[in-house]
Amino acid sequence: MIKLLKLFRYLKAKEWLFFLFSLVFICAQVVLELMIPDYMSSITTLIETPNSAMSDVWSAGGMMLLCALGSLISSIAVCFFASRIAANFSRRLRKEMFDKVESFTLEEINAFSTASLITRSTNDVSQVQMMVVLALQVVVKAPLMAVWAIMKIAGKAWQWSLATGIAVVLLVAILGIAIKLTFPCFRKMQWLQDALNQSARENLTGIRVVRAYNAEKYQEKKFEKANTDLLENSMYANRTMTMLSPFMSLVMNCLNMSIYWIGAVLINAVAAGSAAAVTARVDIFADMIVFMSYAMQVIMSFIMIVMVVIMAPRALEAAKRISEVLETRPKIVSGTVTDAGSELGTVEFKNVSFTYPGGSGSVLRDISFKADRGETIAFIGSTGSGKTTLVNLIPRLYDATEGEVLVDGVNVKEYDLESLYAKIGYVSQKAVMFTGTIADNVAFGENANAGKLGSALEISHSQEFVDKLEDGEGAHMARGGTNFSGGQKQRLSIARALCRDVEIFIFDDTFSALDFKTDRQLRDALREKTQGCTKLIVAQRIGTIMSADKIVVLDEGRIAGIGTHRELLGSCDVYRQIALSQLSEEELAI
Repeated sequence: MIKLLKLFRYLKAKEWLFFLFSLVFICAQVVLELMIPDYMSSITTLIETPNSAMSDVWSAGGMMLLCALGSLISSIAVCFFASRIAANFSRRLRKEMFDKVESFTLEEINAFSTASLITRSTNDVSQVQMMVVLALQVVVKAPLMAVWAIMKIAGKAWQWSLATGIAVVLLVAILGIAIKLTFPCFRKMQWLQDALNQSARENLTGIRVVRAYNAEKYQEKKFEKANTDLLENSMYANRTMTMLSPFMSLVMNCLNMSIYWIGAVLINAVAAGSAAAVTARVDIFADMIVFMSYAMQVIMSFIMIVMVVIMAPRALEAAKRISEVLETRPKIVSGTVTDAGSELGTVEFKNVSFTYPGGSGSVLRDISFKADRGETIAFIGSTGSGKTTLVNLIPRLYDATEGEVLVDGVNVKEYDLESLYAKIGYVSQKAVMFTGTIADNVAFGENANAGKLGSALEISHSQEFVDKLEDGEGAHMARGGTNFSGGQKQRLSIARALCRDVEIFIFDDTFSALDFKTDRQLRDALREKTQGCTKLIVAQRIGTIMSADKIVVLDEGRIAGIGTHRELLGSCDVYRQIALSQLSEEELAI
């Protein structure tokens, strides 16, 4: 409950004003609904009293209709304000969660899991939204109506009050048992939803691999397990809560019969014959009608509370899960430096070591080197030697465990993150494409003009296949770029980096899907068109890095050698072994 209340800090002044309006209309609705039994009592008395004027009956009936109409208008107003508050509240929660996730490092994202973050941003927010709507319409109204109705009937016969009290105790007991049995199930339901979402997401993103390995049945079993777990949990909770309805109806009907039976006994106890006796019987009968109406209001209040109880556990758990995301502090926080001064385009590692969160050993150990402006620095090594991890420390996808990573002479931890990102053109190992057009993916948030966009496509050797498309740069890009080949996506991802005015380019094994001819042409174009920019290249192919100004050889997280291609062939056994495994000695010009 505390987590849900804390989320209300995201409500704005307008929503709080709507909330006050809702309270006013709720009070009006309760007052008007509780006035109806009084007029019903008046009508009953008038009908039972001899020589009553028909106009008085019509007058009381008209007031009843006005009260009912006023209650209807108040109910519509409450629904309007509640829906507006809940809709704006959920929209703001989704935005806050999206912004928070945008600030997460890979460590936080992996801790929650992508599937869970999706569920929290959609299903969990919807649960809270429905809870807010019900809370405004029911949580405030039901207790108010119950207390007010009890106060109205408090002065009537104690026998009726006792019957109503017993009914209320039974309802509370039944409700308590239901909550005890179902609360754990409803709390577990959101996590089972995560598992189902994860299973479906894995199957959809990996559908090609699934089909290639004839693993459809295997995936079906995984999905079926997650689906069955959610089904069984939901069925148990829903069956238990469904049993509330017949029990509530039983208690309500028993209360009705008790009130009539008690009324009959009280009326029968009055001695007949005198005018006073007739009046007393009429009063008892009128009180019975009024008491019946108020008792039903009390019972209906409990029924409304049951509706909230059914949704409350899931909503409270959802609020807790949302709060976990919003209250998580990213490990990587933005600094204050926005301008490094005169030194531009340099990257330096000083005694850098790195261990992944929760990892048992260091991935990088005591890494030191410097890349000056305009240099091309290449990184090579066996699989798992730490090449990608090393370049990921520059844009602060992770922070170094020990040592310093300097960009333009300033520790990257001191930079304002946006200023740091503005210096770097990063091309990841996996070419990530987004739904839209080619132009959208290449410009990607930049206000790139046609000339800049065309230049980026030309340098990356993307223009040749883009021109063949019917819509050219406006051609549709499917989610993940599934309508383009791996080499085409890699070239477009390189074009995306080239479309920005940056000092440093990072190419994380981005030439691996290119044929040797395109690889060579693209690197030549990069060397010619990006003079003055520092280029850091992670590669597996010797041919890609032979012309680099400096090559850093990594072996089990340590630097095994630094130098040019020719220098390393003579001084670094690790580099020589990698080179000879790919090219002959003649090709290496030994």
